[in-house]
Amino acid sequence: MSEGSLEAPERHPLAWTEASFYDDAEIDSELRRQFDVCHGCRRCFNLCDSFPKLFDLIDESDPGELDTVSSTDFKPVIDACTLCDMCFMTKCPYVPPHEFAIDFPHLMLRARAAEMKKTGVPFGEKQLTKTDRNGRLAAMTPGLANWASKCGNHLTRPVMESALGVHRDAALPKFHSDTFEKRAKKAPEVATDAPAHGRKAVLYATCFANFNNPDIGSAARHILALNGVETEVVYPRCCGMPQLEQGDIAAVADAAKETAAALLPWVEKGYDIIALVPSCALMLKFEWPLILPDDENIKRLSTATSDITEYVAGIAKNEGMAGGLKPLDGGVTVHIACHARAQNMGQKGAEILRLIPETEIKVIERCSGHGGSWGIMKDNFETGLKVGKPVARQAAKAASGHVVSECPLARDHILQGIEKLGEKTDQISTAQHPIELLAKAYGI
Repeated sequence: MSEGSLEAPERHPLAWTEASFYDDAEIDSELRRQFDVCHGCRRCFNLCDSFPKLFDLIDESDPGELDTVSSTDFKPVIDACTLCDMCFMTKCPYVPPHEFAIDFPHLMLRARAAEMKKTGVPFGEKQLTKTDRNGRLAAMTPGLANWASKCGNHLTRPVMESALGVHRDAALPKFHSDTFEKRAKKAPEVATDAPAHGRKAVLYATCFANFNNPDIGSAARHILALNGVETEVVYPRCCGMPQLEQGDIAAVADAAKETAAALLPWVEKGYDIIALVPSCALMLKFEWPLILPDDENIKRLSTATSDITEYVAGIAKNEGMAGGLKPLDGGVTVHIACHARAQNMGQKGAEILRLIPETEIKVIERCSGHGGSWGIMKDNFETGLKVGKPVARQAAKAASGHVVSECPLARDHILQGIEKLGEKTDQISTAQHPIELLAKAYGI
């Protein structure tokens, strides 16, 4: 047996359709097996809050070993995992193909799935996972929705905290009536003389780019058109990441099948698939094939999918980008999001911003502490700020005019972290995603 593995991590399919996947005794045995390895290693102590909770639990027991810890005390460790995959991708020397076969995030997912089978998803958290319903309702009256969800609203935010479990001080995404789907009815003119002319791509809008920040989708589509890429916009439904966080794997499988059925005809016509947010790209490329490993449609869609920053960086590398990029005042700090890193594609958000001439680019590659919907919850918000404090410090020190992340939610969480340090953020531009700044540099 080797001490640690230098080979590339391998993910195994999730056996979620088998009864043993939800067996309490088997889950407890596997939790103890993997926790014991983590206890002896501890390389992940500075990632999410799961590992400090686990190590404190063991260290405070008598005599400081896992076998004296009650299984009933494992739940806070399980609940603290944000499914960011950074322990699996960057830290753990014992992931498959190593004999120990440690996959901490998917073990936490299994434990949540078993709990969900028994108790269901709590009311408030379940309502938050209904991103399509929430987005469509809020798009009818975005002014009212944004007023109600605004930080500092002493009328509505305490009610949301009580009913939904959302911390009253957590920044929430805004909604728009002018969704990306509506904007997509008018396509930009494609430059036929651009180096990448001939490429065709479908933009999978994602619930966030569709309802919360359609500027991400518009920026991406105009940049691609300027570079000769013909695009269509398709949005059958949310990718299922919110349901994955809750352990509702069956709901994720349904989302995967429905979305694949809508996108695959475009693949057959020669179109590439582009996801606009890294969490959604991760689902299409990696999580769906592990949930439905025998579904050929899912496999085909996986190989045809790119993250938007990955796709644009590919154009720059292979065909070359269209000219016309102008410098951005104030410099840029770009945060490399965990779900972008989990795609194992490199720092593509930084790569595309470095195409902009005479613009200083500073890179932060560390967890922001947000963790999808995890970071806005009452029980997690302050912990999320603590985990993301080193990122906030770096961003504040950089003092750039633009602070962006491939994950827009992480970007807003970083700004809240900067404010918690007593620093101002009103000088920072409103752009959330690197693609918005690339569009700005093009004069779009």
